Amino acid sequence: MAQYRRPSRLGTRKIQEIRHEDIDELHRWITLDRQTPVRANRTVEVLRRLFNLPVRWSWRSDNPAIGIKRNTEEKRQRYLSPDEIARLTTALDGHAEQTSARALKFLLLTGARRGEVLGATWDMFDLDAGVWTKPAAFTKQRKLHRVPLSSPALSIMRLLRTQADGDYVFPGAAGKPLTDVKRTWAAVCKAAGISGVRIHDLRHTYASILASSGLSLPVIGALLGHTQPQTTARYAHLLDDTVASRNRACRSPGVLRVR
Repeated sequence: MAQYRRPSRLGTRKIQEIRHEDIDELHRWITLDRQTPVRANRTVEVLRRLFNLPVRWSWRSDNPAIGIKRNTEEKRQRYLSPDEIARLTTALDGHAEQTSARALKFLLLTGARRGEVLGATWDMFDLDAGVWTKPAAFTKQRKLHRVPLSSPALSIMRLLRTQADGDYVFPGAAGKPLTDVKRTWAAVCKAAGISGVRIHDLRHTYASILASSGLSLPVIGALLGHTQPQTTARYAHLLDDTVASRNRACRSPGVLRVR
């Protein structure tokens, strides 16, 4: 593998000394030497936000992280098939560590973000009404988000409520929330024979299930907590596939009769 000159360390230099070229060089090095183009983009984004503060505080007049040419990123879309969902559910039910296993199952059943599930507290849930109310400070969009729970999700909540010992729905050690489910995720994926799936893909899978049920994009967006229609638009092709499938079914002999 070709070696690229490591950029000069930024941490030992004054904020005013950092140049646009320094950050561009860092981005190029992470991309080419480390072979992690997405991480390079994320690093630049962190630096861009970081340098917004010294500009705001008049420590310097420009943001050196603005204008860096980012690497092209392909939007990754991975959905679990019905067979994969069945195998994953079986693996989750049989896993020895049930707190994290149930958290993962709840992610699949709600399409919520990992941080929302792991940090959820019992005062957010009305189990009689079957509603999860996420406070504004708790959501990515910084808006209060009320979510109706499906029967399977509500069943998990009611079971956990009978075993609850503390404020957190999915408790970790020393009265704190569960913080990491990666080991459980790796174990259940291996047991289920599933590869190439991230925890976040459970959210995409949930959206695909909603789309295949015929729900509209606005409804899917509302359930996922999207504030921008273009965010939900990535699932438009799933609706197209559902409509096409139903049209084919209607054209099948014996399904559609014209009198």
